[in-house]
Amino acid sequence: ITMPYSSCFLFERLSASQLERIKAIPSELKIQKGQWLFREDEEAQNFYLIKEGAIELLTVVDGKIEIPISMVRAKNGCFGISALVAPFRYSLSARAADDSILLVFKRENLEKLKLEDPGLVCIMMNNLAEKLLARLKETRKELKIHFMNLVRSAAF
Repeated sequence: ITMPYSSCFLFERLSASQLERIKAIPSELKIQKGQWLFREDEEAQNFYLIKEGAIELLTVVDGKIEIPISMVRAKNGCFGISALVAPFRYSLSARAADDSILLVFKRENLEKLKLEDPGLVCIMMNNLAEKLLARLKETRKELKIHFMNLVRSAAF
């Protein structure tokens, strides 16, 4: 069963042999509900794939107000992409929303893969760029809505 791998956008369009190379990298990690994996702005050491459970991605404002950004589950797969891109700092915090089982990809192993199979990493990076551009477009759309709401409320 390819399950958690097929759920991660990074691995789309990889050949069967490339996918096998990816599957050789991770170790498994069990974490309990409420446990933190990493905090915003820490050095991004790992990229994660969810095998079971759910992870909440959030940001903290003013050192105390938690703002949930998204819930990542086994079906939509992966998080911690900051481990793939310089400056290698997590842009959000991650906490287990349920008891979870994760596949952990260490950054140094991904870096090694870049040297061994640049074509594979090129496909992953194209997938990443597509995803980030789609997110940026979505964020801009939301920003326009918020802006228009502000303009409307200021007009009255």
